[in-house]
Amino acid sequence: MSRLSESVTSVMHILDGADLGADYTVSQLLDETTARRSLDLSDLSPQEQAALVEGRAINLIPSAAVLAEKIEAARSEGRQFVIKYGIDPTSPDVHLGHAVPIIIASRLQRMGHHVVFIIGDVTAKIGDPSGRSSERPALTDEDIARNLSTYQQQVTPFIDFERADLRFNGEWLNKVSLPQLVEILARVPVSMSLQREDFRTRLAEGQGLSIAEFVYSVVMAMDSVAITADVELGGVDQLLNLQMCRKVMEISEQTPEVVITTPLIEGTDGTGSKMSKSKGNYVGLTATPDDVYGRLMSIPDHLTEPYLQLLTEWTDDEIRVVTKRLEEGTAHPMAVKRILAGEVVAALHGPHVAAAARAEFTARFSKRSFGDTQNLPVVSMKEHSEDTLGALISRTLDFAPSISAVRRVAQQKGLRLIREADGEQQTTQLTEASVQQALGAVVSEVGALDGADLYLKVGRKVARIDA
Repeated sequence: MSRLSESVTSVMHILDGADLGADYTVSQLLDETTARRSLDLSDLSPQEQAALVEGRAINLIPSAAVLAEKIEAARSEGRQFVIKYGIDPTSPDVHLGHAVPIIIASRLQRMGHHVVFIIGDVTAKIGDPSGRSSERPALTDEDIARNLSTYQQQVTPFIDFERADLRFNGEWLNKVSLPQLVEILARVPVSMSLQREDFRTRLAEGQGLSIAEFVYSVVMAMDSVAITADVELGGVDQLLNLQMCRKVMEISEQTPEVVITTPLIEGTDGTGSKMSKSKGNYVGLTATPDDVYGRLMSIPDHLTEPYLQLLTEWTDDEIRVVTKRLEEGTAHPMAVKRILAGEVVAALHGPHVAAAARAEFTARFSKRSFGDTQNLPVVSMKEHSEDTLGALISRTLDFAPSISAVRRVAQQKGLRLIREADGEQQTTQLTEASVQQALGAVVSEVGALDGADLYLKVGRKVARIDA
């Protein structure tokens, strides 16, 4: 029996009839599944490794069988099996959407393979055109340096950099000569780039399409050639870029890499849009444990199963047990969501921090009183009385990505002032018009506090207002 099978057997025993809402059960599960994130998977056969990867992939090109054969061949040759994952530093934050393929890379690393994490400091200047309806604004060297300053730290919970390489593609792309690039471009059919629906749409609508964007995938493919990649991982929106990598490796007389694409995780708002910072429906890897936990508790129920599949180390068999219990009514959706939230916080910060976040969330949202809740952000009336409520929430508290988002919360009746005294609460529903009012004016409408505590609630987030 493999080490993974032993772990699954332990978890299945816990899941068999246990109260999934009980702290003891959750603690047991977290201890087992968090340990799984560092579990040595090298005892799996090449075929078992390929099957485990395929189970979380949208595309595996050419096939799982070829992946297994390449793993076996590398073993026979006594060489490293190279896994490539690249990201362009177009934003300072990495979020859970980016983590989906990185988690697969982590599993491959624990299978004994060598991960090369590539930061696209050169390709970021072009901008990945995937899915874009217009050309991405050019980034300066200063923008790129600022964005990538914490990238390694953000993904360290998933990748062990003592056993992996962190590379910048400027190492080789800054040395590529024009004749080298032309030689490759001359053998790449234009039809490969024109397979892209986003390009065809932009051309049909008369939108701009630069030559740089057109050759982005070719330049990106040179990364695979530089490190002689065996496998490359990316979201399914990267499929055509990754297929170009295979083509350019073939042109360069290398064995084309195996391409693995993963699903695009749906944003926390559950509207069907992918997780994106611009939409405000994301969970950043740098967010506080309480914020990560709270954001995941706010997702619609239908996202719980795909999030368990893509963001945890749970296997399909384990997820099926939980799904069946939900259908039978022997497990509550909120209990399973608490398990999910704990899993992600534990991955980023450890199981003890996850337990603290669970307790904090329970104190904050499952009890009527906020008085005993720890770590609430505090807003001083003395400092912020003249600030508009929208600016305070979006900029000072960072409870929303924009003032427009605050307005939407108000429209959905999620913006409230709560006056609390002796365990009793008086709630004032705030309107969209309140978003443009100064904090002092909004608070004055509640009346004299007379020793009561005042809280501002924005959706599921809470801040205390001090005099």
